[in-house]
Amino acid sequence: MSDTEGRTPRRRNLLTLAPLLIFAALALLFFVRLFAGDASRIPSALIGQSAPPLDLPALDGAAGLRDADLRQGHVSVINIFASWCLPCHEEHAILLDLAADKALAAKGVKLIGVAQKDDPENVRRFLGAKGDPYANVGVDRDGRAGIDWGVYGVPETFIVKGDGTIAFKLVGPMNAQTLASVVRPQIEKAMN
Repeated sequence: MSDTEGRTPRRRNLLTLAPLLIFAALALLFFVRLFAGDASRIPSALIGQSAPPLDLPALDGAAGLRDADLRQGHVSVINIFASWCLPCHEEHAILLDLAADKALAAKGVKLIGVAQKDDPENVRRFLGAKGDPYANVGVDRDGRAGIDWGVYGVPETFIVKGDGTIAFKLVGPMNAQTLASVVRPQIEKAMN
């Protein structure tokens, strides 16, 4: 028996094991990435950039949302929501608390709503039943502004500095802990 005949079965065994080794490596990589961080902190390319232009119609009885509204020297908290969104319903009490914060209001912080892909009548009913925390609400019926802002889904919250620069983005609903440990510190940071 020659040397080349003896090596051929060994090579075949290695080639047979290659797909299994590749699968095991990929499975390990996916498992490690599964626990690699908080999915609500999806990075945004807009952080540190000027907010995309806005020109959204008003919800009846309230002011609409214009680009100049975000460049008036005060911090704005932009909450993207929808009446059909269950997490938005869960988050709503937290937004009412944020809007009622007299210390933030004294510093000029405004909470602004953007109704994403929603019917204005449904938004009116939602805010009428649950309370309206927003200084004004813009209606983004076709979702175009959401695309420009890089919205993944609702709810999402942006903190915009007084010069119109996006300082922070939170994906998903706020809860009391997130408000206290993430959103409020980011608001304070944006004021400095």
